[in-house]
Amino acid sequence: MTETQTGVRGDSGPATAELVASRVLDVPDFPQPGVVFKDLMPLFGDGEVFRQVIDGIIAHHGRDSFDVVAGIEARGFVLAAAIAYATGVGVVPVRKAGKLPRAAYAASYALEYGEATLEVHQDAFTAGHRVLVVDDVLATGGTAEATLGLVEQAGGTVAGFSVLLELSFLGGRDRLAPRPVHALLTV
Repeated sequence: MTETQTGVRGDSGPATAELVASRVLDVPDFPQPGVVFKDLMPLFGDGEVFRQVIDGIIAHHGRDSFDVVAGIEARGFVLAAAIAYATGVGVVPVRKAGKLPRAAYAASYALEYGEATLEVHQDAFTAGHRVLVVDDVLATGGTAEATLGLVEQAGGTVAGFSVLLELSFLGGRDRLAPRPVHALLTV
């Protein structure tokens, strides 16, 4: 991980980290008092920046290193769909409980400010499918840990895990070890 003169760092280098940082807005007291929400919608809304971010994730992992992309609800869907389209592979949604219409595996976990359950269809992956998992933010690692477990439970092999933003002070990367984490921006 490299750091810029402004202290911004990320696994894809300082230019990418600065690019992501330039499009993150802090929203205080959301979703509850004391929490500072990192809003990435300005990044998604800037076509050129969004393209560079997607290209950066693909370049990090390599076009031929995965067979399908799994996106974590909800902003992970946007990333997963763009990566899948750009590489010509399929996309699988990892959804909140009760949103999938067929038999699904479920995993519950603690969030930094609550609890949640994620699900994936039991037939989402063919045995041995190499799955790139993507999401917008890595915080405590609960969501990511649950998702990576679901991918494996459904027969997939985790080929990589990427996020746009890692909140390093919450220790999510450590929780996912020894799996590698790729974060475009780490704060």
